[in-house]
Amino acid sequence: MDITYTKHGDYYYPDLALPTQPTGDIGRFGRMRKKYLKEHQPDTFALMLMENTLMEHLLDIDREANEQIELVTFQLAQAEGVTEKLKARDQLEWIRAMNSCRMRAEEQVIREIVLS
Repeated sequence: MDITYTKHGDYYYPDLALPTQPTGDIGRFGRMRKKYLKEHQPDTFALMLMENTLMEHLLDIDREANEQIELVTFQLAQAEGVTEKLKARDQLEWIRAMNSCRMRAEEQVIREIVLS
């Protein structure tokens, strides 16, 4: 590994640069994961910061959590018979049932993906 130096005044400074990090919004679940790592696993959090892998990890967690929530919500709705027929017959009941499925899916995903 070759390190180059640049002279500023009487001193030589190494030309160091951080590798580029992925950009994007880490989202709700990425923020939850960051808070969890910071509070409950500070060594892992510090290591990921030093290795420059934290942002990529948080983006992956958010993407995975959102995908899992959609999948589990769909599966729960199918298992409980929340269909388009119910939506046409009683919209408020359909909304209540879908919100219930979504909340249970979020709880499961938070427990299994974000807080693990």
